[in-house]
Amino acid sequence: MAGADHLKFMKRCLELASKAEGLTYPNPLVGAVIVHNGRIIGEGYHVKAGSRHAEVLAIESVKDRELLFSSTLYVNLEPCSHYGKTPPCADRIITEGIPVIVSGATDTSTKVSGKGFARLREAGCRVITNIASEECRFINRRFLTFHEKRRPYIVLKWAQSADGFIGRDKERRMTEGPLWITGNSERILVHKWRVTEQAILVGGETVRADNPKLNVREWTGNSPIRLILSGSGNLPSNLAMNDLIGPQVVFTFFPDKVNMPRSVVVKLNKNEPSAIQVLDYLYKWGIQSLLIEGGSTVLNHFMSLGLWDEARVFQGYQVLGSGVKAPGLMGRLISQQVFSNSRLYIFIREERRR
Repeated sequence: MAGADHLKFMKRCLELASKAEGLTYPNPLVGAVIVHNGRIIGEGYHVKAGSRHAEVLAIESVKDRELLFSSTLYVNLEPCSHYGKTPPCADRIITEGIPVIVSGATDTSTKVSGKGFARLREAGCRVITNIASEECRFINRRFLTFHEKRRPYIVLKWAQSADGFIGRDKERRMTEGPLWITGNSERILVHKWRVTEQAILVGGETVRADNPKLNVREWTGNSPIRLILSGSGNLPSNLAMNDLIGPQVVFTFFPDKVNMPRSVVVKLNKNEPSAIQVLDYLYKWGIQSLLIEGGSTVLNHFMSLGLWDEARVFQGYQVLGSGVKAPGLMGRLISQQVFSNSRLYIFIREERRR
């Protein structure tokens, strides 16, 4: 089959996989289609952990199973080869007699990491790999980063004025109140983002100034785990988030100063950067993604260590003239979107080549 056809059907796999974004943790996002004589005869996508995998759903959606013996299965990630909550997909593909498997990317988790491809080839299947590999890796950037870098995938988010300020200085904040750079459409989008990430982090300064809830109110879905990074531990006891359901964690050098009975308090040490300690804690907890919403001290701390993967920056149209400077960012722009009150820029961090 021609390369253009491979790309077309892989794109459909990605469309299917994206339907479950934020719902499959700790599993990856996977879509699968089965093609016979250039026509899709079956498709499926993984919905949640513990449920049947995309390849199995695609197989079971085919009405005439005899067609499988002369069909091609497309899947955006390497089929699994191990027993978990469900049997190995590679075994099911072999049993059904599908002769050709086209995959977008290798599953680099230790349980798979090429073993699925090897099993298929040993059974006599033709395996074609690395079709639209960049797109296939990107859709599973959280899952792959977690397994390859042993830390969550990190998304930075902030809003800045046209002249590059993330907020008013303390004196103006006291007299003029909170600063809203973005509008309602942008806030809805941010809440949609929160649904897709497992944890959300802000600094103590943001908590004291804004008293955020850090939950999902403008979208349907689960709220992320709430995290506060406060070196001093000096936090108000009447925070709005204290009345919310769900876990929250405070990272601090002075746990005795934290007066938040419903929170887990983690003591930081001064021998290594706080960001590394936070990420190690989340990795051991199995958290695959982290959304950092500020403030500037926390954002700059992670960025100074190169600990970020994606940045989503709203730039408003208003000019402040002074205030808290927005972080300086070096990354590759991959998309932008225009809103009535701002323009959204999305960057990804590119690894430095040695």
